[in-house]
Amino acid sequence: MKNLKLITSLALTALLSFTSCQDEIDTENGQNPNTNNATSPTASNLERTSMYDGSFDDFLDGTSCSSILLPVVATVNGSKITIFSQSDYQVALDILGKFTNDNDTVTLQFPLSVRLSNYTEVVVANQGEYDAIIDACNTLESEGKGAISCLDIDFPITILTYSLSLEQTGSVVIETEQQLYAYMNNMDNTELFAVNYPINATLSDSTTVTLTSDLDLQASINDCLGIEDAEDQAENEAANLETILVDGLFKVQSFVNDGVNTANAYAEYSINFANDLSCVAVNTANATAQNVQGTYKVASETDVFLNLTFSGNATFNLLNNNWEVTSFSSSSISLKSTTNAAVTLVLSQI
Repeated sequence: MKNLKLITSLALTALLSFTSCQDEIDTENGQNPNTNNATSPTASNLERTSMYDGSFDDFLDGTSCSSILLPVVATVNGSKITIFSQSDYQVALDILGKFTNDNDTVTLQFPLSVRLSNYTEVVVANQGEYDAIIDACNTLESEGKGAISCLDIDFPITILTYSLSLEQTGSVVIETEQQLYAYMNNMDNTELFAVNYPINATLSDSTTVTLTSDLDLQASINDCLGIEDAEDQAENEAANLETILVDGLFKVQSFVNDGVNTANAYAEYSINFANDLSCVAVNTANATAQNVQGTYKVASETDVFLNLTFSGNATFNLLNNNWEVTSFSSSSISLKSTTNAAVTLVLSQI
């Protein structure tokens, strides 16, 4: 199995003699040949943004450093399925999403083939070999050397090449991520380069940014990685909220609409959230009153959201909304309407 080539941390001794020139040339966008070498931050940024992104099937393989080449046979929560194409991913996702607080398990059938972050395709014979791939991925990510998937450079771009005498020796047009990865990964320690700015990049929210310097590239990466961290945190909070909902029994403590708190209209009801994304409001004071059926869904972006949908009861229909979760604990969940911030709802655990 081929291992990922890690970027060396050794500085070029020959390059140090040009430090006095560097400060002057660094001020020019894209024309800074003695700034970038195989160990420079820009080399690392370009290599990491161009690594193969295997995160799209993380629900199946549990690692973003590789993806499974289809077809593959897997047992998902006890159900054996064959995934022939990416359209079959939904079958696995439906099984995994059926219940909110169960322990999801995916068992892969070996041998199988994977594509690694360096674009190498390898055959994995058993779980031990697969665990080694996952461990290597975790090590890369913990060292800040994993793939950057929140920013995609728009191709083609041009790389300017220089000699150690700081003379431009040529240029290379890069057409794809794989070409860029190969170029950066195979760069010799005696080579110098500069990106011919401006270039464009697409962020994970589909917005396009124009980058005019290495500093621009670094800043955009820092920003999008910060958003990724916020998304990861929100995803974890959403999972915690699901557990609190399913494990608890709730009442409407406060429902403010147009400045009026109408919580009294719900005082006799308790709301029970099931792990199949259904919920039911039960009148605890009147056993003959009809239960109010509903559904819910917890989602996250950089914030956490709770969608409530009740049917057959005009009072509970007023709670139908996509709510932003402003705070929550095991005893209380505070919500704000995503369409009208003045509409708020607080659920407290009974």
